[in-house]
Amino acid sequence: MNEQLQPLKKPARTGKAGRSGTQDDIVYAHIFEAILEQRLAPGTKLSEEALGEIFGVSRTIIRRALSRLAHESVVLLRPNRGAVVASPTVEEARQVFFSRRMVERAITELAVQHATVEQLNELRQMVREERDSFSRGDRGAGIRLSGEFHLKLAEAAGNAPLVSFQRSLVSQTSLIIAQYESGTRSHCSYDEHMQLIDAIEARDAEQAVSLMMHHMDHIDSKLNLDDESASDDLHAVFSHLLKKPKVSVKG
Repeated sequence: MNEQLQPLKKPARTGKAGRSGTQDDIVYAHIFEAILEQRLAPGTKLSEEALGEIFGVSRTIIRRALSRLAHESVVLLRPNRGAVVASPTVEEARQVFFSRRMVERAITELAVQHATVEQLNELRQMVREERDSFSRGDRGAGIRLSGEFHLKLAEAAGNAPLVSFQRSLVSQTSLIIAQYESGTRSHCSYDEHMQLIDAIEARDAEQAVSLMMHHMDHIDSKLNLDDESASDDLHAVFSHLLKKPKVSVKG
């Protein structure tokens, strides 16, 4: 087996796991990125053997990385059946988005107080890269950069526990979007992100929070979380017919 893993090819982002460090750090970073880019679909089996071959490391290293991802609720470890990418239920998705709104509000308020000029410039550069990715049709990179924007914003807020919580919420959100997004797949998050940066730079907490909540509304509006829209219960599916009076047919 290879003793050294190759680092992530893309430039390191402070919002995601570093591309240097221990072997399980690097495996974790690659899998985390694949989830953010929606290249790993919900329910995908994560074979320790296959991942070990891909990364050239032992199963012990793979297990450590998967355990970290399971702690963030984006991987499910099933006893005697292996690991899979999590498939959030409708109720879990709603709970994640509720938590995300609370965290985003707090992060935005703190960012207004603590974000430095350098951090705001880094956020603007990230938004430009996000826009360019969508423009050239690289949707995966655009989605990843959109998620990383929120992680970088959490860092600008200057609250370490919020950064850790946000990391889990952003990766879970990516899975939810992959599983429940409906309608158009167009994105304009980069415009909303840029407006948010402007409000933070102006130290306008009320406007910044309003823009963030609008942004979350926009994401939420593209999801189909109506758990009554589809069912495997035939009686439920055709209940509207069962309520109608039977039509007699004369011979």
